[in-house]
Amino acid sequence: MRDRFPLLVLGSLLLAGVLGTFLVRGAQRGGFADPLSTFRAEPDGARALYLLAQESGLPVTRNMADLRLLSGHQALVLLAVEVQDSHEEDPDQTRLASDPDAGTDGEDAPHQGFNALRAQQLDDDEVERVLAHVRAGASLVYVPWGSRENALLDELGVKLDKADVTLPMRTLVPPLPTPYTLGVERVEAKVQAYLRLPEGAVTVLEDERLGFPVAAVVPAGKGRVLVVGAPELAMNPALARADNAQFWLSALGALGPGPYAFDEFHHGFTNERSIVDFARRYGLHFAVAQLLLGVVLWAGALKRFGRPLPPPESMRVGATDALFAMSRLYREGQHHAFAAGLISRGLTQQLAPLAGLPSHSTADAVAQGLRSRGRQDLAEGLLDVNRQASAVQKDADLQALATSAAHLRERIHPAGTGRPRPGTP
Repeated sequence: MRDRFPLLVLGSLLLAGVLGTFLVRGAQRGGFADPLSTFRAEPDGARALYLLAQESGLPVTRNMADLRLLSGHQALVLLAVEVQDSHEEDPDQTRLASDPDAGTDGEDAPHQGFNALRAQQLDDDEVERVLAHVRAGASLVYVPWGSRENALLDELGVKLDKADVTLPMRTLVPPLPTPYTLGVERVEAKVQAYLRLPEGAVTVLEDERLGFPVAAVVPAGKGRVLVVGAPELAMNPALARADNAQFWLSALGALGPGPYAFDEFHHGFTNERSIVDFARRYGLHFAVAQLLLGVVLWAGALKRFGRPLPPPESMRVGATDALFAMSRLYREGQHHAFAAGLISRGLTQQLAPLAGLPSHSTADAVAQGLRSRGRQDLAEGLLDVNRQASAVQKDADLQALATSAAHLRERIHPAGTGRPRPGTP
């Protein structure tokens, strides 16, 4: 174990470093949330959109529970929320997709820190509940990430066509005046997907050059769904370009009185409190790092590197002189029996706790207790030492008794067998 201990310490430090780095990166201010989360203040977050709507007088809130239970007529806002069992019907479009970590060009919404484990997809039950909520008269803003079809878009009759990732930022214009684009002349954003709309849908924004729809309002029962194929349009820096901010204010205002519930549950945020949530939001990573450091130091204090250091010369000489003086007193006074009784009594007191008995118990009682606990070797050794103690008459007998007691003490450990002495195989 001693040979492996430095390796264990090194592995523990490496693990602590990896976990510490993971926590530090995940707890950065505004950087712990997923892209298009209203908690994220990084360039690919949507915190500016949330604050814009809030400061403009629109009633906004964050939804941190699943969507199986919806009440009232609140308008849901789903930004880059993945839907279970998404698929690509046209394999040729996948050739336009970039690598999974290609930012806004990728097909998979990236996750940050612990959200990779906590973020959930919109399942079938939630899709049905959301659609029932909309058909009952509520509104929905859905900004899909990528161009894959899913159950929610299929129910709305909307298909997505992957935009060429090599195209630069696009200029989007309203094809006709609508309340959703009040005060909007042009919008600038990078497009991920163009829309193929069902009959009755109203195109809100289209590519100025190509003429393909990018944002549209699709009726669903008594409600309406605003579908936007440009997630970058909701990101923080995009609101400062052209009429992007005005588009969101006009579109949200035209969808109804609100309140507008931005979904954060599927970005990994819930109402449940945990150490992980506090670490991500309030910077408890330093406390966790200190705890890990304390554990490492505590583990290191339990073991000794290298061989034990010899005691100081003065202590060694003093202890040796005291031992010789005591032995001479016993030898000159012919107190061999008394010394043997001390050795036997000390061994009995040391073995008594292993037998579950008080230290003043007799040797026979301690031996019986050791047998009942499966330590037959210690019981026989104790009785043998007691027999030797009663027969001690000279120095050689006393030395043999002390040697037997020392060998028996070496066997007092959970393994139940004696420790090998130096020089023995």
